Amino acid sequence: MDFMMSNDGNNPIYSYSGMSGGTNIESSTFSLTTGSGSGSGSGSSSGAGTAVAGSEASPPQPSVQSLPSRYENQKRRDWNTFSQYLRSHRPPLPLSLCSGGHVLEFLRYLDQFGKTKVHNHACPYFGIPNPPAPCPCPLRQAWGSLDALVGRLRAAYEEHGGRPETNPFGARAVRLYLREVRDYQAKARGVSYEKKRKRPAPKQKPLGMGLPTSN
Repeated sequence: MDFMMSNDGNNPIYSYSGMSGGTNIESSTFSLTTGSGSGSGSGSSSGAGTAVAGSEASPPQPSVQSLPSRYENQKRRDWNTFSQYLRSHRPPLPLSLCSGGHVLEFLRYLDQFGKTKVHNHACPYFGIPNPPAPCPCPLRQAWGSLDALVGRLRAAYEEHGGRPETNPFGARAVRLYLREVRDYQAKARGVSYEKKRKRPAPKQKPLGMGLPTSN
């Protein structure tokens, strides 16, 4: 059984051909061609080639994203803590109006969460590195922790749009405060923060020393 519809010009030609036995169609083909008479076989073969090429292509590999470092994670947590402090300030303090004095308030506020025993002048263990018994002296933030905290917040301030010349964490008052905390804690705890001297390199023995001599 053949069926064909054709038009003049560039109208498409639809053709259908098939062989039927009884009520079952054994084979059939359906093709869409243009009036220029271009074969349908090339279109079907190109489609098959595309399908094969797509099936043979390897799946895309997921891109590996680098995880943030420990320093970046800690810097983000410190900045969130400082931002919460500014929102809880009475009245709330915008970042553009933050000064070195507000940074000092924040550092003193953190002392209540410190874990370092800092002895008072009246304490009998003042200046003793390892006290033999407990005392009622308060716990403070260690100087090293405060110094590292200020460094991270100073970098985070500029990352959030702050200008280096107006960075409150680099103010002179903050630097003086850290120096005072370092000196006082060194006296109260009997700890020296002086830089350690490098050990001299061991002297090499001459090649002839230490070898057995022949008689």
